[in-house]
Amino acid sequence: MAENTEVLVVGGGYAGVMAANRLTQRGDVTVTLVNPRPAFVERIRLHQLVGGSDDAVVDYRKVLADGVRLVVDTVTRIDAAGLCVTLAAGGTVGYDYLIYAVGSDSTDAGVPGVAEFAHPIATLEEAQRLRPVLDAAPASTAVTVVGAGPAGIETAAELAEKGRAVTLVCGGELGPYLHPRGRRAVAGRLARLGVTVLDGPGTNVTAVTRESVRLGDGRELPSGLTIWTAGFGVPDLAARSGLSTDALGRLLTDETLTSVDDVRIIAAGDSAAPSGLPFRMGCQSAVQLGPQAAETVLSRLAGERPTPVSVGFAGQCISLGRRFGVFQFSHRNDTATRFHLGGRVGAKVKEFVCRSTVWQLGYEARKPGVRTWWAKDAQRRRLLEARDGEAPIITERAAQA
Repeated sequence: MAENTEVLVVGGGYAGVMAANRLTQRGDVTVTLVNPRPAFVERIRLHQLVGGSDDAVVDYRKVLADGVRLVVDTVTRIDAAGLCVTLAAGGTVGYDYLIYAVGSDSTDAGVPGVAEFAHPIATLEEAQRLRPVLDAAPASTAVTVVGAGPAGIETAAELAEKGRAVTLVCGGELGPYLHPRGRRAVAGRLARLGVTVLDGPGTNVTAVTRESVRLGDGRELPSGLTIWTAGFGVPDLAARSGLSTDALGRLLTDETLTSVDDVRIIAAGDSAAPSGLPFRMGCQSAVQLGPQAAETVLSRLAGERPTPVSVGFAGQCISLGRRFGVFQFSHRNDTATRFHLGGRVGAKVKEFVCRSTVWQLGYEARKPGVRTWWAKDAQRRRLLEARDGEAPIITERAAQA
């Protein structure tokens, strides 16, 4: 290998930026970040973009280390054998190691009419397209938000607070992650905002038309504007490139985030499936997985054995308009506890989390490798042992690298 190591990071979201910044602690590593947009997207604020209270973007100069080369383009194929990627604009970029951090996007789950008539908001471009549509829609337009996770709840609350008539279709339980106490707090606030919540059996969406949403129990809801937040998919770059993925399309890796196919490819964030047991998608896991993917590369360069992945969770925060919110505390293994913060305190915690997440990116850019105090979950190894008989740590190929 050449004296200077070229590391290519594909994807400039939370995980990709953290990985790229962590890699700059070595002077003999050249870091290139390829991302389709020239600015960092705060995905946890996309509902605010839709509602008009934030643009959900941050200048990369605030979150990316000076030593990282930013290439605004899209990777269309990874050539693992040739150690290079093909760009949409033409040409290739070579690498010694590649960190795969392409994130996640929206999925229509195969529901008829979603692609034609519903508006997803999982990406910046999707949210930006929806904003003028909302602005042009009369105040009396019936708005249906499909999906009972944080994105759906936050979008419904944001729009209802602005006077929109909103129906939230859950497709099951409202806020399935939440403890019943936290769920009651969310339901109460939505009710006070005037949101009609349809949850429980039969509320799965079976079809979307230009003017309605059809449910599994046979109901047909009038809907002048349907917003789709029901689940996330993963870009198919890994699968198109011949790499092993799980059913959703996440890159299959060992416990050091190394691809099961290629020791030079390491994954992080929503697009990683370590040991086929991926973490919950979101910035909370991404800001931990990004640095750990980088540490796997740095360990190999130092001739050391990479450390198995370790991620811990603190909870889930949900904004309910600009003045109220809920922070659901969790165990480190990502299961909700009975405790939550609500009301204005919950809203302040949510805003603090949004701001501090961007701060974390900038801090890693300024002081790569210093921050190591994330909470860790000690139960993952036991889960793997229970599933497989023994916990897989690193692949045989990785061990021999």
